[in-house]
Amino acid sequence: MLKTTTHVRALTTPDLPELFALLDRDPLVNLFVRNRVDATKLQTRWLGGQVWGYFEDGALVSACHAGANVVPVQATPAAVEAFADQAIADNVRPSSIVGPRDAVLPMWKRLEPHWGPARSPRLDQPFMVLERDSRLRPDPRVRPVVLDEFDTVYPACVAMFTEEVGVDPEAGNRSGYRARVAQLISQGWAFAIIEDGDVLFKAEVGAATPYACQIQGVYVRPDQRGRGIAAPALAAVVQQARASVAPIVTLYVNDHNIAARRAYERVGFEQTATFASILL
Repeated sequence: MLKTTTHVRALTTPDLPELFALLDRDPLVNLFVRNRVDATKLQTRWLGGQVWGYFEDGALVSACHAGANVVPVQATPAAVEAFADQAIADNVRPSSIVGPRDAVLPMWKRLEPHWGPARSPRLDQPFMVLERDSRLRPDPRVRPVVLDEFDTVYPACVAMFTEEVGVDPEAGNRSGYRARVAQLISQGWAFAIIEDGDVLFKAEVGAATPYACQIQGVYVRPDQRGRGIAAPALAAVVQQARASVAPIVTLYVNDHNIAARRAYERVGFEQTATFASILL
């Protein structure tokens, strides 16, 4: 019996058809990487890293986005080990490892002696999907943010990021974070309730393909929490995102964030997979 030959290498433009076929095996879970590949066509200067492929007998079996975030794609146990070894060999230093829990946790086990300890391990994150408009009445105050409102919305983005991730997004690369927020607004991917110059609620589409989009940055101003704002507001975001971005809406949430999970369930989101994130 012949032994299977395996190798890992950076994928390039000629690999796109095979990579697209791999990503399309689970277009919702693989949405972030598909978004990055669609936007960059694997050009390193735009990708800000590489996408590695794990091959068995010349066939692409698994992939891994290796940039600011390490994100495994359809990663078999053998591929997980190979990608971890590649990350060590290449001295990759991402800000996080994110993706399906059954790939992220064994990858982190192999990487932790080299990269650890984790700043914030999030080992159980329900991945949730909604394929229709919510049955909740959407909050009519929610609307797309316009670029002239950047200075109004930006502090809420910083506050949300700091609260959720545990670091100030302006600390390392202020101009980069400002540019990212401005990009989301310009794309029509930022939504908010703004009253009297204050942001009461906001959320963004962080990534999208023609098939689906992913919500991120859900934020309710602290003095407005507990008043039932989040679910109807998010119902409005879902309705508008489905109309203007993609027909299926996804998100993932920390298991311990009970209030957020209940709000998402009220909107109609259902868990279809489990993610994990290792923040470094």
